[in-house]
This record gives sequence, C-alpha cells and structure tokens, in this order.
Amino acid sequence: MVINLSNKHSLLTNWIAELRDVNVQGDRMRFRRNLQRIGEVAAFEISKELPFEEVEVQTPLGIHSSKMLKQQPVLATILRAGLPLHQGMLNYFDKADNAFISAYRKHHTDGTFEICLDYMSCPSLDDRIVIISDPMLATGASLVKTINFMKDEGSPSLIYVVCAIASVVGIEYIHRECGDDIKIWCGDIDEELTAKGYIVPGLGDAGDLAYGSKMQS
Repeated sequence: MVINLSNKHSLLTNWIAELRDVNVQGDRMRFRRNLQRIGEVAAFEISKELPFEEVEVQTPLGIHSSKMLKQQPVLATILRAGLPLHQGMLNYFDKADNAFISAYRKHHTDGTFEICLDYMSCPSLDDRIVIISDPMLATGASLVKTINFMKDEGSPSLIYVVCAIASVVGIEYIHRECGDDIKIWCGDIDEELTAKGYIVPGLGDAGDLAYGSKMQS
C-alpha cells in the first residue's frame, strides 16, 4: 500500500514545494527543517495505525483511563541524507528505539552504480514495528537492500517506509522484491527517473542540499 500525503493539500505540500525550489534550496537550515516537518507529519499519521492499550493514569484529582502506544517503534534511517527526516519522526516518537544504516551508491566509471551497505546499528528487531526513513525513493535499490538486511538480522512484525519524494519505479521495485505488505508513506510521487537513477523533477541530491557536497571515492 502507498500513501501519498500530497493527494490532499495541507502545509506539507508547501514544504515539498520549498524542498524542490532552487531559489529556496540554498538555505540548508530551511531544507533540513522542511524534511523534519515532513517526518513529523508522517509520524503523526502512522501513529493512528499503531496498536494501543488502555492504561490508568493518576491525575491530581483522580484516575483517567488513557490510550497509549502498546509498543514503541524502531525508527531506522539511511545515513546521511535520512537524518533530518528521521529527526522529525523522533520528535514525535520520542521514546522510540533507533537504528542507523550506512547504505550508499558506489559509482563506476561506466556510469553504473551498486549499493554498498557497510554498517548497521540497531536494537533487536524481533516482533517490532520498524519505520525506515529515506528522503528520496528513486530506484529503490538501497531501501530493498536495507529491508532485506534488517529481515536477516531479525523478524520485524511490520515495516513502514517514509520518504519525502518517491518514484513510481522505486515503489514498484520495493513491492516486487519485498512484498506488498511494506507500506510506503510519501510526501509526493514523481513519474520519471534519469538514466543515472535520479528522480525527475525531484529535488536533486537531498544529502548534499542538507549537509553540503561530498567526495566520491
């Protein structure tokens, strides 16, 4: 299942427009903050689907039966571009456990690339709800490799993917390789990919726009 949060206008669509806008992208702090805001909205929407339980809360004047999350999720992100989106989700799921994955494109001289996954730090994933944030779902290769790696490390009960912008190709690839039970939450969805695997119109390189350009080795 795929949820496109831009299908209905809200402040989120304004933030997506600013992420895309070359006249606004030069403000790195605003770029990071807009990604955080999208993460906050996604966290709030996802929270409506998570299991809860009734707990008794002592107030100064009595006891109230309140609804609370039955289990905190594991928030996972792909370094480095995913950090602002992850932080936005952590602002809302502020008691969540966290996982960090180093997955990146290793480019070759012929223009092709492969996905390298060098590192993951995470709690036990058995019977946990895992929410993976990555701002750009382009080809889907890095997310598929991340999802499969996490499944090898444990047995999550449910996996969500959160991204600012997704491509149709990437969404289809995730569902083809990982199953339709992976629910994808997107700030917006674009139709095209370039030959080098970048989303069109997209917004460019989210990691560079958030943190500055990087060397490619």
